Amino acid sequence: MFIRGDHRHLAVEGELDVRSAADARTALHRAVDDGVGDLVLDLSGLSSWDATGLGVIMGTHRRAGRVGRRLVLRGVPLQLQRLLVATRLHRILAIESYYPEADPLPVSIP
Repeated sequence: MFIRGDHRHLAVEGELDVRSAADARTALHRAVDDGVGDLVLDLSGLSSWDATGLGVIMGTHRRAGRVGRRLVLRGVPLQLQRLLVATRLHRILAIESYYPEADPLPVSIP
């Protein structure tokens, strides 16, 4: 996993999972603490994630709120958008370019 950027705009590339969570959390929290205004997190280079990675994003969202900032997700891969919809986190997180087609299709039970 690579995170590049500054206290206003960061890009995450690679895998955001249990192996990279501690480093990601440190970098994201430092960006939140050192800046003002929106923190844009570009996820277009994210190749995979797990529940721990999602927890890092949610923790960063909460930390940003506590210091009067907003975490904005940009370039969210469609599969991750589907996960955010399934968990209803899309209602909590600020997501740029949210695609309604990420909404899960209704399931009909015979």
